[in-house]
Amino acid sequence: MLALKDVARRVGAQTHIHPTNLELQAGGFNILLGTTLAGKTSLLQIMAGLTQPSAGRVWFDGRDVTGVAVQKRNVAMVFQQFINYPNLSVYENIASPLRVARTADAEVRRRVGHVAELLGLSPLLARRPAELSGGQQQRTALARALVIRPKVLLFDEPLSNLDAQLRVRMRTEIRSVQRQLGITSVYVTHDQEEAFSISDRVAIMNKGRLVQLGTPRELYRQPADRFVAEFVGLSNIVSAELAESNAEGATVRVFGSTIRSRRPPNDADRPVSLVLRPEALRIGAQEDGGVPAHVLTLAFLGPLARYTVAVQDGTVLTVDLHNPGPEQFFPEGTAVSLRLPSEVPALLNDAA
Repeated sequence: MLALKDVARRVGAQTHIHPTNLELQAGGFNILLGTTLAGKTSLLQIMAGLTQPSAGRVWFDGRDVTGVAVQKRNVAMVFQQFINYPNLSVYENIASPLRVARTADAEVRRRVGHVAELLGLSPLLARRPAELSGGQQQRTALARALVIRPKVLLFDEPLSNLDAQLRVRMRTEIRSVQRQLGITSVYVTHDQEEAFSISDRVAIMNKGRLVQLGTPRELYRQPADRFVAEFVGLSNIVSAELAESNAEGATVRVFGSTIRSRRPPNDADRPVSLVLRPEALRIGAQEDGGVPAHVLTLAFLGPLARYTVAVQDGTVLTVDLHNPGPEQFFPEGTAVSLRLPSEVPALLNDAA
């Protein structure tokens, strides 16, 4: 449905977007995720036609739209700020793009009524934006984007100005509406939890580069590189000794234990690391065997106990125990044993 072919964006000597290739399927909810200045909004603006790429082509539904003006691309964009006309009613705010397109009044009433009902705005159509809550204002902005029936719906951090509880509720509503309408959507955020909770696929960006595209599960379990491994969730990245590597997987040695990976490193001649997620580790009493360690900190977080432990070589690891029983609480300073998983999803090559 939407494809970027070698798209790049440069301003003077500064590169905002390195050459990027990206293909998004019709009807999917796609997230551009990354830190500040990763290039997420710049890439979104290129998709919208608000910014022209310095190189490469943008395709919608098999049509090259690189030079096509934003108003002729049949895209809609929901911005971070609540962009509503303060002197117009909710009804007229939603209807405004249809008025510009000289849509017949009967069709305007039908379309506005439909999206207003979809977003729970029907009782509010006579109000002005100043009379609305933050969530209602954002729903109005979303309704105005939906009323034109876009082929592609773009979101630029639309919930960042809302409080935490409202953000959770609104992102769920946005995802529900997108599923009902089946609109191909691209959503920019720096919030990892938000990205993983509502997406079909996530594109992780770093310093103007697209570093990995995949489902939340794929990104968490099989990060492409160290940046993704550190950025997605909590992780312990530990240097390892490569014992064996072939097309079917690899075996490494770490802390005196042997661990298997079904995905070998990209380069068997370079140093390797493995990602040990906190929930994949276990700690027990010192006499239980395993890797000797001692507890540095313990944080009780309700459904889990989060430990930091140090092993004999000084490496510090985070360990999460879910629903721990009384026998699984070890005070700070306690000598414990650390049990490693027998297998990990992937190995990483250390930076050169």
